[in-house]
Formats: sequence, C-alpha cells, structure tokens
Amino acid sequence: MQIKSVRDAEVAGKRVLMRVDFNVPIKEGRVLDDTRLKVALPTLEFLQKNGASKIILLTHVGRPQGKVDESLCIAPIEERLQEIFAESNLGEKMVWPRSGDPRTFSRRDSTEIELRENLRFDPREESNGEEFAKELASAGDVFVNEAFPISHRRSASIVGIPKFLPSFMGLRFEEEIEQLTPALTPPPHSVAIIGGAKFETKIPLIEKLLKSYKKVMLGGALANDLLKSRGMPVGSSLVSATPVPVVIAENERLLAPKDVALLDEKTDMGRTTYTSDVRMGEKILDIGPQTIEHWSKEVASAEFVLWSGPLGMYEGGFVEGTDGIAHALAHSGASAVVGGGDTIAAIQRFDLNSELSRSNLEKSGKIFISTGGGAMLEFLTSGTLPGIVALAK
Repeated sequence: MQIKSVRDAEVAGKRVLMRVDFNVPIKEGRVLDDTRLKVALPTLEFLQKNGASKIILLTHVGRPQGKVDESLCIAPIEERLQEIFAESNLGEKMVWPRSGDPRTFSRRDSTEIELRENLRFDPREESNGEEFAKELASAGDVFVNEAFPISHRRSASIVGIPKFLPSFMGLRFEEEIEQLTPALTPPPHSVAIIGGAKFETKIPLIEKLLKSYKKVMLGGALANDLLKSRGMPVGSSLVSATPVPVVIAENERLLAPKDVALLDEKTDMGRTTYTSDVRMGEKILDIGPQTIEHWSKEVASAEFVLWSGPLGMYEGGFVEGTDGIAHALAHSGASAVVGGGDTIAAIQRFDLNSELSRSNLEKSGKIFISTGGGAMLEFLTSGTLPGIVALAK
C-alpha cells in the first residue's frame, strides 16, 4: 500500500487542511498535557517553509455526542498552542491578531494558521457524513493527515476528506508507521506487554503476538480474565463476560501474574499474595513484586519490547507494577515501542535525573513513544488503519 508523504505535496500558495489530534486533557481551562500539540509542529513548520498560503487545523475534543458543549470548546487548546508557537521557531514568524477571529494566526509573509472549533460538535463527523466531508474539503486545496491516534476511526475528517482532495500523511504520521511496522515482525528474542481491559477486543492482537513474540505478558483486567480461565480465583475483580478461548489460555508463552496486589472491598485493606490466594470480596488491582521481578528479567534479556497499557489500576494509585517494568525497560538494552497514556507517563518518570525524558528517549532511538493508543493496537493487529487506507486511494 503506497501512501504519499507531505514531503511529496505541492503546497506553495495553497490552502492546506491538516487533521490533527489535539484531544488533550484539560482541567480548569488549562491543557494538562501538550504532547499532541507539540508533535504537530514539524509538519506545520514544513508547510510554512514550503509556502502554504493557509493551514486549517481540524481536531476533535472529547465526546460531545454531536452537540455543542462549552466544556469541550477548543479555547484552552488555542491558548496553549499560541504559547507553544511563541516558544518555537514559528514564534518568530507569527503575528497574533488583536481583533477579528482569535483562532486565526497571521504570519508576516501572509501565511495563516486557523484552528477550527471541535469537529464533534457536528454529528456528521463521527457518522462519516459525506456532505460534512465535502464542506470541510471545500476550505482547502490539499489534505494532510497528522492524526495517527484517531486514524482507526472512520470519521468524516479521517476517511471522508481524502475522497475530495489530494491527500498526504504528516511527518509524525509517517514516523509512526515507520516505527510500528518493525513490531509486526520482531527479532527472535522479543517480548510483548499488554495491559488494559476488554479481553474480547484484544483476542486478534494476542493471537498475532503469540505467533511472533517469545513471551506475551498480560496485566490489568486482561490478566484477570487469563487467571480465571486457568482456574485461579479472582474474587470480585473486573473480568470480561466473554471467556478466554482455550487455545489462548493454554499457550505457555502467554504469561499471567504470579502474585498480585489486592484490595478488600469491605475493609478497604490491601495486601499482596500469590494468585492462588485471592479471596472473595478482594479485587486484583496490580501485579505483585515477584511478578515485577520476573517480568523485569524478561525485559532485560529481550532484544525488542512492545508495550501498551498499564499493568494495574494506574489512575487509582496502583502504580508499582507499571513503574517497576518501566524502570526495567528504561535501563535495559532493548529497543522498544511504547504506547498508551499511563504507560508513557510511567516511562517518562525514569530515571530520577530526568535522563530519560520523552525527548531524550526518542532522540536516543532506543524507545519510540507512540502517540496512538487504540490506533497503535489496531495497526499491530491488522497492519493498517482506515485512515491509512483512505490516504492510499
């Protein structure tokens, strides 16, 4: 499948529609994590350097269900984007308007950057309405998809616009494909770590990983499902309604935790124990210290590591398992691809001297941090995405 890079696009004097994923966490009107804003900068700089007359940024925020929701407006994103532009090379070339549309940023050489309001305020975005795609496409001459994390969705701005405009992938989108593709055929001594929930949705991925990875380790609610299928007690832990297929449950290369961290629902008391000792009323919320030690050794001896999703209820404060494996990976000699918000947060914490910050990790070439969550998993399962297929047409 051949898709063209923005490097191949003729953009001089043209209006460029650029789909980005600025769906970032916002609290009290402030952006909490601006990573997805910053990864769009290289493509923006490329388009401006090559003379695009106007760049129109399209994004969604949250799930407003096709209605205007003031809490999901893009105003905080626009504010932080303006600050990022001022801090970057773009800042030297931008003139911020004192009047008119506050979301249109004029450049001294007449290039403009316009940030459109939340696409999902219109119900036709998520339903992939063709008329909506036409309306969006009419504002541009060229389309650039720089929204890898949302390209597993069949939305109008992802798969609809390419029907009407010459279409290209952005620089970060291109990098995501280049870095994730080797994970489809890893070297012999490779391990995969998959956390999260909803085992039934992960079955195709797990089946594929078991064919090409030496070991596949499951954490989070996925591990609960595997433990239950192997006859282990799981107490009141979160499990899927769909049982794990026998052929998967019996695969020796699929690893479940040996011990776990528990919380008793009635007493609110926690403890760590072997998986065979989980009692009624207790919830499994993380992997235990012996599992951390065992899996850390697997990571340390691996040539390549694929990791997506936390190994416990990270957002609830059960971080030991995820942080422990992150520490092992950050200090191993393995190359790796890492995805998923909590997983990335854990990786960025090590080491304590900030030696392994996100930027340094990526510059080292050892660990690639994917911006995709669900998109990364779908790409690893099928080798493509709806957004990729749309660009190839």
